[in-house]
Amino acid sequence: MSLRSSFFSPRRPLTGAVLVSLIGIVALFVVIGISHAGPERTARGAKKATEVPDATASPRADRAAPPEGVKLPPADGANFDYQINEPYDPPSGVEIVSRDREAPPAPGLYNICYINAFQAQPDGRDDWDPDLLLRDADGEVVMDEDWGEALLDIGTADKRRRIADTVGDWIDGCAEAGYQGVEPDNYDSYTRSRDLLTEDDAMAFIALLADRAHAAHLAIGQKNTLELASHREELGLDFAVAEECGEQRPPECDDYTEAFPAVIMIEYTDSGLRTACAGREGADPAANVAIVRRDLDVSAPDGDGYVRETCD
Repeated sequence: MSLRSSFFSPRRPLTGAVLVSLIGIVALFVVIGISHAGPERTARGAKKATEVPDATASPRADRAAPPEGVKLPPADGANFDYQINEPYDPPSGVEIVSRDREAPPAPGLYNICYINAFQAQPDGRDDWDPDLLLRDADGEVVMDEDWGEALLDIGTADKRRRIADTVGDWIDGCAEAGYQGVEPDNYDSYTRSRDLLTEDDAMAFIALLADRAHAAHLAIGQKNTLELASHREELGLDFAVAEECGEQRPPECDDYTEAFPAVIMIEYTDSGLRTACAGREGADPAANVAIVRRDLDVSAPDGDGYVRETCD
């Protein structure tokens, strides 16, 4: 016999016992309904307090675009010249130039200020407090042997802050001189640190520099270090300066253009230049790339080894 014919038949009066039974059954259905309703749902996009964050999400995705007042290098295949060793009059047609922080910017162009942010210049070790130079277990300074530069110790938050105070003053000086962007070099110093520094140390430090650059209304570029390009948004990095991406096997140029809205490519061999330029053929239309070949010493035109070539 169904529940309906048993308890809701108009021919059967509702006695006290029946009412008690009815109340019990209704309560049973309520309990069953709650137990099968599943976990509490939240509004779309809302997070519960116990939710584990998505490990792939950018923790600072709001920094994906440059802040107001920050201008990226021209993203139209602009003609670029790399002058970080010695400034000179840019060749005709050049729209972007990168120069050392102690050199004046080129009038009327987009100027990028080169800063050796992660290592001490060969003649600049004494400019740093001794404890800010990275040292091994024997107390010896860890060197970039190829360039004769001491690595700076960015391994703790306090040391990163102290180094960033000095580099930040350089960044402010670039802005005051009239530069529009900044290029902190040796982001990859951790790869030469004998495992004394980590990727996390490098990223934590460059994030401090990005904050300082943006506060001065400068765009900030990631120099090389393709393995960290996926973090560029969370760190606040606006463009890339990629050396020898066409010389790598396989070439890495496309990886940079996929990660950054503007990429400046610098090659030092004819084969690297041809590969980088060939990779732009049929692109749309190499819109976010500027490519140049320079000699390894980045000489001025009156130097014996001067080389400067472009894709054109």
